[in-house]
Amino acid sequence: PQQTRILTSSCFSIALDFASKEMAPHMAEWDEKEIFPVETMRKAAQLGFGGIYVKPDVGGSGLSRLDTSIIFEALSTGCTSTTAYMSIHNMCVWMIDTFGSEEQRRRFCPSLCSMEKFASYCLTEPGSGSDAASLLTSAQRKGDTYVLNGSKAFISGGGDTDVYVVMCRTGGPGPKGISCLVLEKGTPGLSFGKKEKKVGWNSQPTRAVIFEDCVVPVGNRLGAEGQGFSIAMKGLNGGRINIASCSLGAAHASVLLAQEHLTVRKQFGEPLANNQYLQFGLAEMEGREDAAVLCSMAKLFATDECFAICNQALQMHGGYGYLKDYAVQQFVRDIRVHQILEGTNEVMRMIVARNLLQG
Repeated sequence: PQQTRILTSSCFSIALDFASKEMAPHMAEWDEKEIFPVETMRKAAQLGFGGIYVKPDVGGSGLSRLDTSIIFEALSTGCTSTTAYMSIHNMCVWMIDTFGSEEQRRRFCPSLCSMEKFASYCLTEPGSGSDAASLLTSAQRKGDTYVLNGSKAFISGGGDTDVYVVMCRTGGPGPKGISCLVLEKGTPGLSFGKKEKKVGWNSQPTRAVIFEDCVVPVGNRLGAEGQGFSIAMKGLNGGRINIASCSLGAAHASVLLAQEHLTVRKQFGEPLANNQYLQFGLAEMEGREDAAVLCSMAKLFATDECFAICNQALQMHGGYGYLKDYAVQQFVRDIRVHQILEGTNEVMRMIVARNLLQG
């Protein structure tokens, strides 16, 4: 409908303006100094970007998944790393909003939507990455509490965030033994590993999250016991679309940087833009087909193709593209991990192949 198109266009325009004015000028500094830009994200939350697809009665914007994708694509042109964290935060708030009780929704969501508090998603473990159903972090029921033990690896925001949505084993082996608990920073027994040194995604801290006899109220469980794996996967379905959108934004920004560089930079007395080979390359970067609508296909397609676009944009800068003075290298570094997280692209291919083979 026309109204939906107007709303989506407005979302893109607002987010693109915010990215240009509030994020892009600071992107390199956040990367270099490994700054978690809390105040900038809180400004973004004032525009409704802290709980984009969360219901309005708990402070969310109540927008569609399409609007969400458009917003993350636009924000990612300003800083892919920061936007990717915001997408994870939004996923966590949506999980509480969707699967939590009314009491949980009203206790956690308003401060998360305003980004007064920040959230982290805790699924991956040192010994279980894409094989999430094999996780070992345990939560033993003791009366009205669970006692949580184990650890999670590569957690975005870990140590700097306030709320942790944790997948843990409350039952037997396999996915049906997994439940979902919400922990708050300051819980006795909750600690964090060292801050990881990463190739990209440097504006968001990444640490191990460690649980040693953490006592968590049963009232902090999302859904029923054994529902955790389903909650985790439904969250990841949206997360994969979000990461695909972040990749599109990085690719869009990189194409614009390449266009500008080819116009300004001269070789043999002529702008590089006059070089026919580079013209062909630029045309190929712009002419990618639309991704399929299914989440795994979208994540696989967009992250692979957009990394190739960013990488080609760097190539077009020549040696300048390898210098940190030029933003294109940061898009390449930040986008590389998109082919790994939210399920590796090898796993995405397995999911797509399985669906095809099942007819």
